[in-house]
Amino acid sequence: MSASINNSLQARAETFRELHQRTGIFVIPNPWDAGSAKVFEILGFKALATTSAGVAFSFGRADGISGVSRDEALQNAKDIINATNLPVSADLENGYGDSPEACAETILLAAKAGLAGGSIEDATGNSLDPIYPFEHAVERVKAAVKAAHSLPYPFTLTARAENLLHGKMDLKDTIRRLEAFADAGADVLFAPGLKTLEDMETVVKAVAPRPVNVIMGFPGSTITLDMLADIGVKRVSVGSALLRAAYGAFFRGAEEIMQKGTFTFANDAKPYAEINELFK
Repeated sequence: MSASINNSLQARAETFRELHQRTGIFVIPNPWDAGSAKVFEILGFKALATTSAGVAFSFGRADGISGVSRDEALQNAKDIINATNLPVSADLENGYGDSPEACAETILLAAKAGLAGGSIEDATGNSLDPIYPFEHAVERVKAAVKAAHSLPYPFTLTARAENLLHGKMDLKDTIRRLEAFADAGADVLFAPGLKTLEDMETVVKAVAPRPVNVIMGFPGSTITLDMLADIGVKRVSVGSALLRAAYGAFFRGAEEIMQKGTFTFANDAKPYAEINELFK
């Protein structure tokens, strides 16, 4: 990397780290391409995180470990990094390999791509045995932490416990994993699938003072950002929710054309001139 790129990455990484250390909550939305990243920056968000589901869907593929290759995911991240001045963290799935060494290699490649942070999860990608055994999961996070600490800038590592997304509704084991990941040196803890304020607060208290990310944008929730701030959540992401919202409007418009032969969907579309001006 050139000195200018290094300086830019250093600044973004320090900004990202500071967002986790300062008082208050922040939202880290999840772009799936350069265009969505630019929109988030223009709207005033302070950092971005890629979404494996969003990237997979934008490629016309199903989400899931190895649905998008590591090279493809990192190229997508580069496109997002180049589109904005914001720090970008990446959904690095399970590190694109079972071994601790694979996790470490992925962190180093993420840094080479210009990322300010990234997440490693404990999901195997095997539906018959979806979660890594506890000790192995911890060793993988330790290897990722060691790789992150070897970098010349503060790479913010998020460790994810995936039980709740894979039908293992065991909050006790999820918290045990998050506590171990925190002890291993992870900077941020994340258990996607938490749905109630009570469970979220339990997780926040269990790993304090390490910051916790929660994901919002699931149907039926009445939880607000202020409520999350009140229980000590530091970071809020939305995963593929905004992409799915966009696809919802897309489907409704396409279905209207096919089923009714009308075009009223265009009444709610963002005007061409506004979008074109946005990207100038």
